[in-house]
Amino acid sequence: MTAPDARPTVAWFRRDLRLADNPALVAAVEEAREARGGVVPLFILDPRLERASGAPRAAHLARSVAALSEATGGRLVVRRGAPQDVLAGVVRDVGATSVHVAASFEPFGARRDAAVEAALAETGARLVRTGSPYAVAPGRVLNRAGEPFQVFTPFRDAWLAHGWRAPVARPREIPWADVPPDRTRDGLPEVPVTDADLPAAGERAARDRWHRFLREHLRGYAAERERPDRPGTSRASVALKWGELHPRTLLADLHAAVTDDRTLADDAVRFRTELAWREFHADVLHHHPGAASRSLRQILPEDAWATGAAERDALAAWTAGRTGYPLVDAGMRQLLGEGWVHNRVRMVVASFLVKDLHVRWQRGAEHFMAHLVDGDVPQNQLNWQWVAGTGRDAAPYFRIFNPVKQGKDFDPDGDYVRRWVPELRGIPGTAVHEPWLVGDALPGGYPERVVDHAVERKVALDDFARGRAS
Repeated sequence: MTAPDARPTVAWFRRDLRLADNPALVAAVEEAREARGGVVPLFILDPRLERASGAPRAAHLARSVAALSEATGGRLVVRRGAPQDVLAGVVRDVGATSVHVAASFEPFGARRDAAVEAALAETGARLVRTGSPYAVAPGRVLNRAGEPFQVFTPFRDAWLAHGWRAPVARPREIPWADVPPDRTRDGLPEVPVTDADLPAAGERAARDRWHRFLREHLRGYAAERERPDRPGTSRASVALKWGELHPRTLLADLHAAVTDDRTLADDAVRFRTELAWREFHADVLHHHPGAASRSLRQILPEDAWATGAAERDALAAWTAGRTGYPLVDAGMRQLLGEGWVHNRVRMVVASFLVKDLHVRWQRGAEHFMAHLVDGDVPQNQLNWQWVAGTGRDAAPYFRIFNPVKQGKDFDPDGDYVRRWVPELRGIPGTAVHEPWLVGDALPGGYPERVVDHAVERKVALDDFARGRAS
């Protein structure tokens, strides 16, 4: 029987759709036990985020929320509405005095949480932040002058020196509160229709994929990660986006793997560096919230960019995967087919849009966010800025990816291209990267090249020179 003065507490799940290694949930459980109450697990469907999410991302989220509901024994409370209004209503309904969350650092999340905090204060409740979606929260790693790092390598070194907490264990028993469905539940979100072949969602599926990667693909990762034709990456970006896994968990597992087998050290270090790169971009956006939509550095004159019909035509060919450059087209079709693109190919297709087609990076970032199941604002926007040469520690603008050379280097047998560009399956080996050299006519209706890379590379470099001179 619940004590008459028992007070429940609310665990607001957001980008932490898991029960293991969840410090905010642990804090909620501890408070609930002290107050002799239960934990109300809550997920809020924010219409603003629903409108901004493409079908692949929304579909994965719906499935992940369903998996979380199952993990809570069906007690997950799902509400739709503005978070500040929903939470004020929920705490009044259940008599809670606190809402536990992992801290948000991206611009939208920070504004949302400020509004929630103010709304809760009017009810006498408080917003309690514990942990974050990162191993080291943005803003904590600073240089000796107490300022944010501008370059990745010293950031990574300071990030490593700072260190991170060990994963926290899932509470053995969670006193979930029983909440009347008619008062606080809107029902699980519907799964949108999408043509993308998405991975299984939820904490258990993410953990299984991660453990399979450790067993089968960590060895050799440092080299294999560059090959889109092979299953050499973890694809953990989806689980990290939704918090089905925490980076702390991944780091601890990598450490354990190396402890058991020192020959895995180089591969584990390479993977850890990728996690540091992710946290660097979160840190950059924390200090420069405008980077979500604006270039951190202006490097080209305004007249360098395609506009009007030229921009529309370029985007149409690029988004459909019909540029006439096989590796670019394969990547863009993988985006549509899986809601995910291999990282090496992401760089190639981004470089092609910005430096061959002369389209602003924001257009490409918007398309990616509409289709990526792992679409995450700091990672998407800042990686686009890295390719465009406008971000912090960005690739120099004059680093222009040659799509043919990239294909030959990283898809040497052409298997990746032939998987995603069926028109070219009759072309064997590396020749698939230059189908215009194979015969008198391109096979299967495959398009002619929309531009000549050598010509557009010179245009891009000339534009860059004009920008530097101005």
